Amino acid sequence: MNIESDRDLRGMKRIGKICGLTLKLMLDSAEAGMSTRALDDIGRDFLLKMGAVSAPIQAYEFPGYTCISLNDEAAHGVPRKDRFIRAGDLLNVDVSAVLEGYWGDTGATIIVPPARADFVTLCRATRSALQLSIELARPGQRANAIGRAVEKFAKRRGYRTLRELGGHGVGRHIHEKPSIPNYHNKRNRDVLADGMVLTLEPFLNTGRGRIETAENGWTLRTVDGSVSAQYEHTVIINGDDPILVTKVDGGYV
Repeated sequence: MNIESDRDLRGMKRIGKICGLTLKLMLDSAEAGMSTRALDDIGRDFLLKMGAVSAPIQAYEFPGYTCISLNDEAAHGVPRKDRFIRAGDLLNVDVSAVLEGYWGDTGATIIVPPARADFVTLCRATRSALQLSIELARPGQRANAIGRAVEKFAKRRGYRTLRELGGHGVGRHIHEKPSIPNYHNKRNRDVLADGMVLTLEPFLNTGRGRIETAENGWTLRTVDGSVSAQYEHTVIINGDDPILVTKVDGGYV
């Protein structure tokens, strides 16, 4: 999507804020002993209160209002009544929603106390990779330059990126062009332009950087049991000052 009017800008800011507040509420509420379905219910109730619709349900009939992934689940974790959060878990929540035809998307990873030192380092590095992506999100920049920078950053810190997962256009639908890879994809020649709306979401992985689809047909799990972290904002390209529509006070991303 490209911002073409003040209405577009207001619409994206509104749904972005809703997504950001939903994510913050869910991560604030997460605790050991809670089921991932109970955590998803918190997100569901807030989205309904705000008049928004879950994007994964609307677009894909996903069996949950949000995606909740634990440990070796890299993304698209399905909320379940019998899947319990444990102390020390690496927890990722991805919230995407639609309101009045505008779609927003955000996500973050936290460690359920007590925090392991290697998990803390991974989360810090992934958050820094997102900040690097945001700094590069300027008009005239090639999308591939972001991927190259993120991949280089990850390798220097001993991590790999998940090539199957990355940023994308958003706004009129949950997944649009362009693709924003988290690696050096020579075939990607997309160029960013003012007004373009997209997500930036690096995934850094401690293992081989490979994933597979679980038996439920949704959850993406690492092939070697390694863990990943992800941080994501919906961003509007705006000269040298990109607008982070999913950023909220006290948020995790």
